[in-house]
Amino acid sequence: MQTVLYARVSTADQTIAHQRKQAEGAGFKVDVVVADEGVSGVTTALRERPEGRRLFDMLRRGDVLVVRWVDRLGRNYADVTETIRTFMHRGVVIRTVINGLTFDGATTDPMQQAVRDALIAFMAATAQAQAEATKEAQRAGIAHAKTQDGDTYKGRKPSYTREQLEIVRDRLAQGTSVSAIAKETGLSRQSIYRVQSNPAEAEAALARWAA
Repeated sequence: MQTVLYARVSTADQTIAHQRKQAEGAGFKVDVVVADEGVSGVTTALRERPEGRRLFDMLRRGDVLVVRWVDRLGRNYADVTETIRTFMHRGVVIRTVINGLTFDGATTDPMQQAVRDALIAFMAATAQAQAEATKEAQRAGIAHAKTQDGDTYKGRKPSYTREQLEIVRDRLAQGTSVSAIAKETGLSRQSIYRVQSNPAEAEAALARWAA
């Protein structure tokens, strides 16, 4: 049996090392890291990613698949639910760093199965909804940046990276407290409140600085 961390990074500001550090900080003893870089979770199914395909070949009954959150597997509802169910059918346990969720196919109790499947569906739907909200915020932010007077004026450089902004938005959507988000990301509470109050401007700032 082995514990495999799957990491997906889609922007330059995201790092595989950071996702591994998060997993180990949450108590996981990672045996193998499998990672895809520069791959979209919206348009590319796990089976279609170079390293994602490896998971279907290497994972066996009793293995544990660790992901930062279900959005690392994908941001498409149908793809994520099918992927999780496929692995559970093989006897693989899927665990998330964020929220400490566990999905496995061990239970035979119909009520427990129903609760598990409902949670899988909810998490997959949330991942897709957040991806769609992020794209909309990015479009609004870029449009906002282009309409500002004096395109050469960038304003203050953002105190956050693309990865930090995505984490902040994810946690806010999950109802995580501002204090907890600040501790996880290293950002000030004021920065997080600004993102919360005006996500379009947060995207605009990154767009102006080509982040």
